[in-house]
Amino acid sequence: MANLFDRSNYPTQEPATLASGDRWVWKRPDFVGSYPTADYSLTYEFQDDAGGGSANAFTIIAILTPDAYIVEVPSATTAGYSASTYRWSAFITKTADSQRVTVDNGFLTVSANYADTTADQRSHAKKVLDSIQAVMENRATIDQSSFSIAGRSLSRMSVDELFQYRDRYQTEYNAEIKRARIKNKKPTGNMIGVRF
Repeated sequence: MANLFDRSNYPTQEPATLASGDRWVWKRPDFVGSYPTADYSLTYEFQDDAGGGSANAFTIIAILTPDAYIVEVPSATTAGYSASTYRWSAFITKTADSQRVTVDNGFLTVSANYADTTADQRSHAKKVLDSIQAVMENRATIDQSSFSIAGRSLSRMSVDELFQYRDRYQTEYNAEIKRARIKNKKPTGNMIGVRF
């Protein structure tokens, strides 16, 4: 894995997921040809996609170098960002007259600061799967029994419905695991290795 404290190893696109409490870094060298850093600046505006207005919004201003617009956000700053999905826009501003244009946009998922939280970090699919399994095994807590799918609590579903939803959420959870394994360059389990 490349050293992410070294600017030469920074990703050249905005990451899709980052963790609160981590140091965030990336760079955009591709903008420099059209917008030289001597005459322009780059700013990112983030808004929580779930709403919440300015309470869940933040701004990042890129560092200007001759070769790239560089983003470096310290851990102490990102620790204050709430775990959520954010919609972002990147703006290039002309230094001479403060005119700006939108040059890119996308989404960023900020995950919880694992070093600082005791909150349940399971995905929605895993929570539902665990609740279904607990109900099927007659060991469900009150919260698990009252968990609802399509407006019906698990405790009121037939065995066939529980099996149907269990299979659906197991498939969804398996896909999450597969994506994580692919991201970490690990085998997914889809292929069988053979040695000769």
